Amino acid sequence: MLPQARFLLIGHRGAPGHAPENTLAGFAAALALGVDGIELDVHLAAGRLVVIHDRRVDKTTNGHGLVAELPFETLRRLDAGDGERIPTLDEVLDRVPPGILLNIELKAPGTAAAVARRLAGEPRSLLISSFDHAELARFHALCPAIPCAPLTVRWHAGLRDVVEAVKARHLNLADRVANAARLQAARGWGCPCFIFTVNDAARAAQLREWGAGGVFTDYPDRLRGLAPPVEA
Repeated sequence: MLPQARFLLIGHRGAPGHAPENTLAGFAAALALGVDGIELDVHLAAGRLVVIHDRRVDKTTNGHGLVAELPFETLRRLDAGDGERIPTLDEVLDRVPPGILLNIELKAPGTAAAVARRLAGEPRSLLISSFDHAELARFHALCPAIPCAPLTVRWHAGLRDVVEAVKARHLNLADRVANAARLQAARGWGCPCFIFTVNDAARAAQLREWGAGGVFTDYPDRLRGLAPPVEA
């Protein structure tokens, strides 16, 4: 189950304004800054679910190559920033308290089935998202009890069909296309929006007033105090 209806502050890949993204240190920093939830990204590597954003390790580590093609032991030796290692999803689940929302983004084909197997029966607050709406639909078919949230950087005519296909509980919408009318429309579908990525307190307050369910942020400390209840 998701937390009660309120405006949520969700650490985007942890708290990358303060610690390396998608690392255990980054998630610990987000928790210390009082987030309601943490967003992270998963890929499959040698049959294991690893937490990293890009298909390649080049951007966020000192290594080179595709995540899916590197041996797990090689991935674990890479420096993901400040000496941090690429964590597994299991490690994150062990470290993040069950009451904190975990928004797990499916980043590659095949992740839906692996994540569904791992999370089946997991007693914590979860949300599964993806830009790959077909992969998200596969997850929903396998694990319908866990809420899904399509990710999108565009507002388009077929969006409601995507929402209905996975019985989405939320829509994760890019800040640049968020406005009052669109947020109201999504709420009318029974699907409040989480907005990414918002680092300005005034903008977060505006989105809250428009009825957003919450925001993803790199700097949770900048947005503290913006989480009163949102009317249903």
